[in-house]
Amino acid sequence: MVGRQSALSVALVGAASASLVLQLLVLPLVLLPIDIRWGWLLLPLALTTIPLWSLIHESIHGTLLRDRGWNDRLGRLLATGYGGPFTLLKAGHLLHHRYSRTPRERTEIYDPAVTTWLTAARSYYPRLLGGLYLVELLSIVLVLLPAAGWRRLVHRTDSLDSVTGLLFERVSRREHLRRFRLESVAIVVTYTGSALAYGPHLWLLGIAVGARALLVSLADNAYHYRTRLERPLDAMNLRLPRGMELFVLAFNLHQVHHRHPGLRWHELREAFVADRDEFHLGWFTAVARQLQGPVPATAEEVRPLPAADRTPTATAPAAAAPPAA
Repeated sequence: MVGRQSALSVALVGAASASLVLQLLVLPLVLLPIDIRWGWLLLPLALTTIPLWSLIHESIHGTLLRDRGWNDRLGRLLATGYGGPFTLLKAGHLLHHRYSRTPRERTEIYDPAVTTWLTAARSYYPRLLGGLYLVELLSIVLVLLPAAGWRRLVHRTDSLDSVTGLLFERVSRREHLRRFRLESVAIVVTYTGSALAYGPHLWLLGIAVGARALLVSLADNAYHYRTRLERPLDAMNLRLPRGMELFVLAFNLHQVHHRHPGLRWHELREAFVADRDEFHLGWFTAVARQLQGPVPATAEEVRPLPAADRTPTATAPAAAAPPAA
């Protein structure tokens, strides 16, 4: 069984890598010189961003391969094509599991006693419509910071209402920082080479990156939007046709994942049934309703339940996940 699971993971990584090579090199060097209409191929290729992130996500949790070294190597390979340093993505995602829906990480929530809906919307909508991914991509500029600069960055971003300071503190650790720098250089080399390959068609690469930014940023908080605060283990399971569920590697079973972060993607459906879990919304409905904008912390639907009404799973800390590499 372990051998078959590893073979499946390697096959999926191979397919994702082939998709990236097609997008970044084969299309501009081979197909576009033949006919510019090959550029339409970027539309279906953009959709592969979703399973690509799902595979990176598996690696973050150490469930892509049981061999930790190869698990992380393949995660770094995929993250290079994705455009985000694996060390930063991993640290950020594990912090998400720990602090989701707490004051440190509640993306759409604002305090009406402190700010207005309009002020909150000025940062919320750019993040939703591509900004989240672009911040991940642009984080590579931090490769230029010396160690002292990282210490100042951690100090300036440390706050009880954000995970940013915690994220930078984890990345700035000596061994992590070395990996972050190598990963950032790999991304710069990869995308500089692709930009040169596209040449006069560079605008097509820009559209591809923009589509990835929109997809990643729209999907990120859809599983948590308007859910109860102070419940890190809770999320939403979003309904998709079974074929699409396989395509996204069961990422739509997000509450199952938050409560069982050590399960592999193909084990989530079985856990969904065993837990007698439920679907909360359709995937497309959940993504679209985020356009309603920021939500006040005083809204009844998101206010924490009284302590007496909370279940153990709603208040327990997130299940242990591998430490950031």
